[in-house]
Amino acid sequence: MDLEREHHLHSLFDEPDPVKLLQELSLLKRERLVPGSHLLFLDEIQACPRALAALRYFAELLPDLHVVAAGSLLDFALRDFAHSMPVGRIEYGFLYPLSFEEFVRASEGDALADLLCTFHLGDTIAEAVDRRLGETLRQYLLVGGMPAAVDAYVERAPLVDVQRVQYSVVATMQDDFSKYGTRGQQDVLRRAYRYVAQNVGRKVKYVGVYPDRRAVEVRAALDLLARSRTVHLVHHSSSNGIPLGAEANDKHFKALFMDVGLVNQVCGLGLIPAIDVMTVHEGALAEQFVGQELMASGPPFQDVPLFYWHREARSTNAEVDYVVSEGGEVLPVEVKATHGGALRSVFQFLDEKKRARAIRLYQGKPGVEVLRMPGRSSRSVEVLSLPLYLAGQVRRLAAEFCARPLLQ
Repeated sequence: MDLEREHHLHSLFDEPDPVKLLQELSLLKRERLVPGSHLLFLDEIQACPRALAALRYFAELLPDLHVVAAGSLLDFALRDFAHSMPVGRIEYGFLYPLSFEEFVRASEGDALADLLCTFHLGDTIAEAVDRRLGETLRQYLLVGGMPAAVDAYVERAPLVDVQRVQYSVVATMQDDFSKYGTRGQQDVLRRAYRYVAQNVGRKVKYVGVYPDRRAVEVRAALDLLARSRTVHLVHHSSSNGIPLGAEANDKHFKALFMDVGLVNQVCGLGLIPAIDVMTVHEGALAEQFVGQELMASGPPFQDVPLFYWHREARSTNAEVDYVVSEGGEVLPVEVKATHGGALRSVFQFLDEKKRARAIRLYQGKPGVEVLRMPGRSSRSVEVLSLPLYLAGQVRRLAAEFCARPLLQ
């Protein structure tokens, strides 16, 4: 049922009787719908709030019927939801753009994708395979993970057709904002939407989003975009222990866009060849990509939060792109768009938190290194270095990394 397009079906939800609804729907669809055999998909459910309320009755009176509900900008609609939610009777699933592994599986086949998800610490990757994965990653950074864009790419459509899909997603998403709030609030939403895409990985300052609007208006717009998951807020955490969210600071945050391919579209990089994308916008795209992979690799029933760490001081500013926790350990994750690069901020984090392990994602080979920290401490720490295309495996490999004894 497409509840946005099929308005005549809304009346089926006037009474909280799912058995009767199923009978009537069978008549209208000209097919007998059988619990246990059929899936009832309520698409664009935000267009009919009564359908949301009816989910509890499906669970109670037709427990064998499989029901899935989905909707665009659903969280926007839930703000003004006047009915009681069916607490305990529904299960949330968080759907992200296609991950890099899924993109590889669709475009390059199962063998290359299986190599990613079966890689373990100590394994090596042949140079030819490494080069192939690197080239595929550059294509992913251009195409992104929106299903229609990936489909066009896999079907070998011209690049302009992939761009057309991306533009359509960006444009229709902004058009959807017109359904929510006043015209002024919609303007702030559009400004915030574009600002995040153009400032991925940078600390958000309200005045930078919309100088002529009050901070409270800008914050409200960002919160709405985050609730709709068109952007993702990465909060600063002091990271002294787990859970990382216990020390999160809502006033200090960065933001990621919904998809790395759409970042290119909004920033006007859409027609730049994939080989040049990393050089034009390398740091931001790498950080966006890793953030997407960290979220997509989490449990599908959990809205995975992301954290970073920073210290602002006159002489010792430092920032670690992401912080994750595995096996009771807190691990800084540094993202490098190139092969090399200093680890100054990581060393400052490890020194301040008295930690001994870190993760680096870069354009290099995988392995564990024992490095001597600079400065007065001069102690040894371990750094797990992984090529960027293994970002989706960070959580799994971090668990392996933390389970083994320190090398030094």
